[in-house]
Amino acid sequence: MNSRLSTKYFQVSQRVWGTKLLFVNIYMIANRPGAARGWILVDTGLKGSANKIINMAEELFGPGTRPAAIVLTHGHADHAGGLEELLKIWDVPVYAHAMELPYLTGLSSYPPADPSIKDGLMSVLSAFFPLRPFNFGSRIKAIDMEQGIPELPEWKVVHTPGHSPGHISLFLQVNSTLIAGDAFSTTKAESAIYSFGSIRKLTGPPRYLTTDWPAAAESVRKLAGLHPRTVGAGHGPVMRGREFKEDLRELADYFEETAVPATGRYVGHPSTADEMGVKYIPPRVTSGLLKASVGIAAALTAFLIVRGVQK
Repeated sequence: MNSRLSTKYFQVSQRVWGTKLLFVNIYMIANRPGAARGWILVDTGLKGSANKIINMAEELFGPGTRPAAIVLTHGHADHAGGLEELLKIWDVPVYAHAMELPYLTGLSSYPPADPSIKDGLMSVLSAFFPLRPFNFGSRIKAIDMEQGIPELPEWKVVHTPGHSPGHISLFLQVNSTLIAGDAFSTTKAESAIYSFGSIRKLTGPPRYLTTDWPAAAESVRKLAGLHPRTVGAGHGPVMRGREFKEDLRELADYFEETAVPATGRYVGHPSTADEMGVKYIPPRVTSGLLKASVGIAAALTAFLIVRGVQK
């Protein structure tokens, strides 16, 4: 294992590393010797991310390496977009929560994004985010929530719905490390300035794609109850120490006041889902100003995203 890691990557805690792919993070977890063999990839970034992920893996673990498994915190395109390319190179098991399988096996699209909240460029542009299902068929395995993930035996899998029905987080009790996915963010995910600039700010899950706010609140309180000391989130820089613990406790205590938008498509009207996918979607909220803002910003942001992934 290379102890002198490129500055393109960052260490979360012992045996846990991450990298930012444009505006979303992926993580690599090395099992402790004697616990299990190999390492695990958590999330796969946007489409076009495979080469960057492979380069990071080979810098960490050596040429020709491959993970023992891939774990998806959820199936949104910024977290599962690179999976198809990776599976052409790595023949490894892929795990997700059973409630997330409809969106990864072609059964159901996600509920539409909510650009109506208008609290940042990323929110406005969410109207263009791909929400159609992936179809990985039998390559995806449902996580046994009692037994956990065999290739990651020391980590607890925590069901943290709200941002998506089958969203999960991962927790290592021995050193209180949390991989939170999008259960909450360590930046303001709705803002392009915060997201691209990695500006630290503990916030709720990305508002534009969170479709069940009561469930999201319960998930944050569940994670706060684990008393993590270090967190790697899906969006934003690593946070740790007393300040992080205090900020997470405050977010849990005042989630409805600070994390939930004042108005929005899913505020007070969550979408519902079952093992087959989406069952109910509330009516959308639209405005002439929103449509104009989307039209002005879409081309520029799409260009920046494509250029960022290709670099």
